[in-house]
Amino acid sequence: MCPEPSQAVPDEPDSTEPDPTPLLSPADGVPDLATSVDEIKSAAALLAGGEGPFAVDAERASGFRYSNRAYLIQIRRAGAGTVLIDPVSHGGDPQAVLRPVAEVLTDDEWILHAADQDLPCLAEVGMRPPALYDTELAGRLAGFDRVNLAAEVRRLLGLGLAKGHGAADWSKRPLPAAWLNYAALDVEVLIELRDAVAGVLAEQGKTGWAAEEFEYLRTAGVVAAPPTRRDRWRRTSGIHRVRDQRGLAAVRELWITRDRIAQRRDIAPGRILPDSAIIDAAVADPKTVDDLIALPIFGGRRQRQNASIWLSALQTARENPVAAEDAEAPNGPPLPARWYKRRPEAAARLNAARTALGELSQRVSVPVENLVSPELVRRLCWDWEPTENPTTAVDQFLAAGQARRWQRELVVPVLAAALG
Repeated sequence: MCPEPSQAVPDEPDSTEPDPTPLLSPADGVPDLATSVDEIKSAAALLAGGEGPFAVDAERASGFRYSNRAYLIQIRRAGAGTVLIDPVSHGGDPQAVLRPVAEVLTDDEWILHAADQDLPCLAEVGMRPPALYDTELAGRLAGFDRVNLAAEVRRLLGLGLAKGHGAADWSKRPLPAAWLNYAALDVEVLIELRDAVAGVLAEQGKTGWAAEEFEYLRTAGVVAAPPTRRDRWRRTSGIHRVRDQRGLAAVRELWITRDRIAQRRDIAPGRILPDSAIIDAAVADPKTVDDLIALPIFGGRRQRQNASIWLSALQTARENPVAAEDAEAPNGPPLPARWYKRRPEAAARLNAARTALGELSQRVSVPVENLVSPELVRRLCWDWEPTENPTTAVDQFLAAGQARRWQRELVVPVLAAALG
């Protein structure tokens, strides 16, 4: 069994804590952006001349583009400084052009903040870490209330990061100087932050937990992408307003149509048609152009031009309604709010499990969602059958769901008692 960790230091601000030292620009200045093949090779050579782990970050254009590709890659290494790499403007095959950098990056551990956000787009250009340290995930395991990069840098290093461009359209060219300054700062002190948060985890007895989480994240959690859900349209914001199978079919067809357009044009789906418009159309069920453009959003010039496309999707929905037996999401249990009517004993199990996990979370200062996947707990409670050995049954279920060893050692006894 893993040892019980010491209680994490509460993440409460100290009223006597001095203001952080502003970190407004990189100590060595903002490096030139490596864009051409030769410049990228030079960046790789510079990194190869350094030593130790790599601080790595990537900027995408979430909210602007359909793809999740990296539009800027930042890397820092002791003895080499920081390099900024443009992975899209070199005119060649991204993996081939970036291969010199990818090869250097196999030399040592990567340090990222919120690695699950960046590993997929880095893998897309052939960059995969041989070892990983995620400072955001480490902060969660340490019990920090705030785990964004600026908050952790302030807490552990006493520095204040200049922020402000994280949600920018990084596909824009040329990239403004202020954005490059911001991007370079994201890796400026990441190596020091890794050492500081690792020290906190060591004091709490959680170093082994973190190592298991990082390895899972590196190998199975992100880079080996999970299967795409076939019913992603069910996550449309506001879908709770849709009350019947015909309306659900309308959400489905409008969502699928929007997704095809967004993918083809590489534009974020919400910029093609917001979720709110999909729900409005699903509820109103317009049958003519005039009915459609009378709805919010659809009256704009761009949506008027696409009116026939949206009306065609709605007609398809009328011809192919969601079957009654498929009205619930098919990829798992129904929403917990519906358990009381459909399976009250499962609702009681879920309440008991949540209460027990909440108490465990407080005791070890780790968020419940990091102790065990909430979806895994819901499936366990929904499908649970009484057994003579609940501990073994729960352990086998969680192991099949890829729960890590440290997680199972903590939560299996708690869940077995709650379900038994």
